[in-house]
Amino acid sequence: MDLISFLKTLSEASGISGYEAGVAGVVREQFVALVDEVRADAMGNLLALKRGSGPEPRRRIMLAGHMDEIGLMVTLVEGAFLRFTEVGGFDVRTLPGQEVTVHGRRALPGIIGTRPPHVLAAGDASRPTAMEDLFIDVGLGADELSALVRVGDPVTLRAACAELRNGRLVGKAFDDRAALGAIAVCLDLLRQMSHAWDVYAVATVQEEVGLRGAFTSTYGIIPDIGIAIDVGFARQPGFDGPEAIDLDKGPALAIGPNIHPALGRELRAVADFYEIPVQAVSAPGGTGTDANAIQITREGIPTALLGVPERSMHTPAETICVRDVQRTGRLLALFIVGLGGDFMDRLTWAAVDSKGSAR
Repeated sequence: MDLISFLKTLSEASGISGYEAGVAGVVREQFVALVDEVRADAMGNLLALKRGSGPEPRRRIMLAGHMDEIGLMVTLVEGAFLRFTEVGGFDVRTLPGQEVTVHGRRALPGIIGTRPPHVLAAGDASRPTAMEDLFIDVGLGADELSALVRVGDPVTLRAACAELRNGRLVGKAFDDRAALGAIAVCLDLLRQMSHAWDVYAVATVQEEVGLRGAFTSTYGIIPDIGIAIDVGFARQPGFDGPEAIDLDKGPALAIGPNIHPALGRELRAVADFYEIPVQAVSAPGGTGTDANAIQITREGIPTALLGVPERSMHTPAETICVRDVQRTGRLLALFIVGLGGDFMDRLTWAAVDSKGSAR
């Protein structure tokens, strides 16, 4: 599998929350060669099943990474220009000057514009531009624009994915398409391995607007355990405290009430045994990821969360290290290979020590 090519294609694909069909096609094309069955559910989640070799009924593990990206939506056609709002959580400071695609009656390339600093009122030039003061220009006149674009049409950023030095990739939407790369690595490795459990690899929808795809897909699959894969805040200028994780030092294993402590310890033990570097990050409340939804679905699911380190999250220049994606996928595969018939016995609360730690 050409991981870098897959990650680039994922990054450049379009698919804001609720409109994931474009990127879902990219994921389906990659997953279909790695698993036994791929289907989409009513919500739009893409579910890939790789069957295990154990006797039926087999235990199930669910791997979840969301494929939706933050984006924009048209709110007003104002003459020859478009006003818009955000879908998800953009840093508005990064938007002026960005190239976009307006998904109207046909795809229209455009640019996000704002008033030049020469005509701003005194003091406004030193303040970030508000969303309501930005507009999209696609180069059309008012009549043609109103015939092609309507209120509610989605808008995605157009940002080419680029390779930096030392195995880094920079582009949009690696939150959370880096996770889909890691899941693909896992599935590719499992083709050469024997595993007893059924593996459900899910590309979830609408994570950025409320974890909706994770709730519905978990409810349908009813996994015995679930592992969400997302991105974590990597160390960079301005963010260098104890919560920062490092690029190229492996995925971060979350520790906190959203995570089943015994499941976290089992993942850590596999990483240590196979000398896969992992980091630890504290999560004293909810993690804000698909792990939240998986954990509290139905009667509750033992859940863990792995985070791929990422710089400049929720901007058009999200930066990851390919080796971290590979390590995450390898850890998942080796963990799955070790799942046996007695594994759930090790996740009982009686087996959790007084520390409740994943270390």
